[in-house]
Amino acid sequence: MKRLSTIIKDPRVIIALIVLILAIVVIQPNPFIKGVAIRAVTTNSSAAVAGIENPKAAGAPMSREVIHKINNIPINNIKDYYDLLSSFTYNMSVEINTNKKSYHLVTKPTYDVTGKITGVEDIGLSVYNAPTNNIREGLDLVGGTRVVLKPEEKLSAGDFEMLIANLKQRLNLFGLNDIVVRSASDLSGNNFVLVEVAGAKKDEVRDLLAKQGKFEAKVGNVTVFLGGHRDVTYVCRSGECAGLDPQYGCGEASTGNWVCRFRFSIALSPEAATRQANSTAKLDVVPSGEESFLSKNLDLFLDDNKVDSLKIGADLRGKVATDIAISGSGSGTSEQEAANNAFDQMKKLQTVLITGSLPTKLIVSQMSSISPTLGEEFVKNAFILAAIVLITVAAMILIRYRRLKIAIPIIITICFELIMLLGMTSLIGQNMDLAAIAGLIVVIGDSSNDQIVITDEILRGGGKTQVVYNWAERIKNAFSIIFGAYFTLMVAMIPLIWAGAGLLRGFAITTIIGATIGVVVTRPAFANVAEFLIKE
Repeated sequence: MKRLSTIIKDPRVIIALIVLILAIVVIQPNPFIKGVAIRAVTTNSSAAVAGIENPKAAGAPMSREVIHKINNIPINNIKDYYDLLSSFTYNMSVEINTNKKSYHLVTKPTYDVTGKITGVEDIGLSVYNAPTNNIREGLDLVGGTRVVLKPEEKLSAGDFEMLIANLKQRLNLFGLNDIVVRSASDLSGNNFVLVEVAGAKKDEVRDLLAKQGKFEAKVGNVTVFLGGHRDVTYVCRSGECAGLDPQYGCGEASTGNWVCRFRFSIALSPEAATRQANSTAKLDVVPSGEESFLSKNLDLFLDDNKVDSLKIGADLRGKVATDIAISGSGSGTSEQEAANNAFDQMKKLQTVLITGSLPTKLIVSQMSSISPTLGEEFVKNAFILAAIVLITVAAMILIRYRRLKIAIPIIITICFELIMLLGMTSLIGQNMDLAAIAGLIVVIGDSSNDQIVITDEILRGGGKTQVVYNWAERIKNAFSIIFGAYFTLMVAMIPLIWAGAGLLRGFAITTIIGATIGVVVTRPAFANVAEFLIKE
C-alpha cells in the first residue's frame, strides 16, 4: 500500500491518471444501455411527419435519440423493434417514446399499381442497437458504401466547396442521412471527394453521385429552363402531386416487359416561364384526335441524354405558365418491378431538379460496399486480434524479464494508452475503421518497444537484475532513443494523411495520436514507476 501511495503521488503519474479519467469521461462506456438509436429518418415518412428529426452527422454516438418504448412495449434491441413493426396494421396509432421526447404517428397503407391496398408502409426510421460508448465506428464496421470521386476538371477552392455542399444536399434529399462527405487529396496534388454512406446500396449511390446531374428542358434547340433553384422554384414530392401518372399508369410493352409512367409537378421562376412562352409563341398547332398540341415537344435532357419528350398543349402557346408537370417512365420484367423502377427514376429526377447540376462531371475512382453482417464480423475479429496482440506482448515481456513487477506495469501502461487514444479519437470525431484499428496495433507495438527501452536502460545489461544507480542519465539515454523513434514515425505518418485519397487517414491519425500520447504522457509516467519499482 505504501508503494502504491508513493507511485500515485508522483506528478507524472498524476498527469497520466487525469488524462485517463478524462478519456473515460469522453468515451462514456455504459454496457447496460438498452433500446435502438435512430440512424436516419426518411423524408415525408410517418416518422418525419410526426416530428422525428435526422440526427446530426457530427454528433457523438451517445447523443443520438434512442427509442425505449413503442406503444408502451419496451424495445431493448433491434430484434424487438422489427418484431413489433411486423405486427403493425395501416391507419394504426403509434406512440414512440425516446430518451428525449414522445411522438405520435399514424401508419400509412401501401398500394399496388391498381390502387389496391397491399400492406403497411414502413414508418421511415433506420435504427441500430443503441451505442454503449462514444467510439465512432467507421464504415468498415457498421456496413455501407464508400466512394472516391475525382472531378473531371480542376476546380477552384470555391467550386470544390460548392461541389461538396451539392453532393451532401443530394444525398440528404434522396433519403441517405448517415453520411460523410469530405475532401481528400493525394501526394500528387489531385483533389478527390470521399463519400461514405452507412447502410446504402452500391448501385443507388453510384447512380446518384457519378452523374453531373445537368438537367435541361428544351423546346427545339432553345433551352427554356435548367435544374436548380434559379429556374425551378418548387418540386412536388408528396403523394398529392407526384406518383404514377393516372392517365397512363402501367402497361405491358411489345417486348414483354412492363412500363410504368410517373408524373410530378414543378413550379418555374417567372424568367424561366417567360423563356418557355417565347419559345412556343410561333409554333404551329397540330390536332390530335380530340386534343391539339404544339408542333414541337418539351424535351428533357439529363447529362445531355434525352430522358423524355413531353407534348405541349395548344392552350400553352405563348403563355407564361409557372406550373407545369414533368413525367418519365420505368421498366421491369413485372408490373411491380416497373412501378418500383419508375418511383426510383422519379426520385432521382426530383433530386437533380432541386439541387441543380454539379460544377463538373465526377469519375468514380474507387467504390466498395460492406454489409452490416460483415461489419459485425470485422468488429469481433478486431477485438480478438487486439487481445491476441496484448497477450503475445505480455508473454514476451514475461519471458524477457521474468519479473511480474516489471511486466505488469508495462501491460497496464499499454492498456491505459489505448484508452487515452480511444478517448482522443472520440473527442475529435475520428472514425475507428479497419485502417484505424491497424494504427491501434502499431501503437501497442510502439508502446511496448519504448517501455522495454526504458526498462533496459534502467537495468544493467538489458534486463538483468543488477541495478545501475545513475538513474537520471539512464532515463535520459532511453528518452533520446524514444524521441528519435517518435520523430521518425511522424515523418513517415504525416504524408499518409493525404496518401491514397485519404483512405489511409485513419491509420495515420490513430498512429500519430497514440505515439504522441505515449511520448508526452505515458512514457514519462512509466519511467518514474519503473525506476521506483526497480529500486525497490
